[in-house]
Amino acid sequence: MVTAMFEPHDFFVRAKVHIIGIAPPVRRTLELPMDLNLAQLHEVLQASIGWTDSHLHQFNIGGLTYGAPEFDQDGVMDQQTFEASSVRLVDFDYPYEAPILVFYLYDFGDSWEHILELTRHPREAGVKYPRCTAGLRSAPPEDVGGTSGYSDFLEAWHDPQHEDHKDMRRWAGRSFNPERFNLDVTNKAIARAIRRSRGSYRFRHEE
Repeated sequence: MVTAMFEPHDFFVRAKVHIIGIAPPVRRTLELPMDLNLAQLHEVLQASIGWTDSHLHQFNIGGLTYGAPEFDQDGVMDQQTFEASSVRLVDFDYPYEAPILVFYLYDFGDSWEHILELTRHPREAGVKYPRCTAGLRSAPPEDVGGTSGYSDFLEAWHDPQHEDHKDMRRWAGRSFNPERFNLDVTNKAIARAIRRSRGSYRFRHEE
């Protein structure tokens, strides 16, 4: 990372996000302000994908781990966790040839690995960032058991003859649909998440 030599407000970052190992894919396209920090990015990802922020997470960028260091006060992690709110998108050096790759892990048990492809673009007049511009499918239910568990869940959820069909439908709730994505609802969730995060992690401001 290097210090940028341009005016941050002249640009935004487009993040193409997908969860690794899921088919059909779960994807989001986000447009983010350059002054967004990684703690705020976590809040935007949670809101845009549909997670509930019920588990630990971390970012991996260039071999370094970023997140909330207070969750590893005992030093059980393999690597030191650096403070996510101290790193902003403007701190990255954006190449012309290829996107910057950021890896985001959510829920160390289910191990939902996300890849973010970041590219820099001229800011559009009248647009309020952050926002989601496109998406495919709902996030898997929390605690479904990772990619293999989700595959088993979908098999039962889709097949009325499956022995676990009713149990899976009941467990996931009537509102769950793996094919559903609502752009307007997603952007409202992102706006709420940014307001509640107050420049850092939301949990630091809420009891």
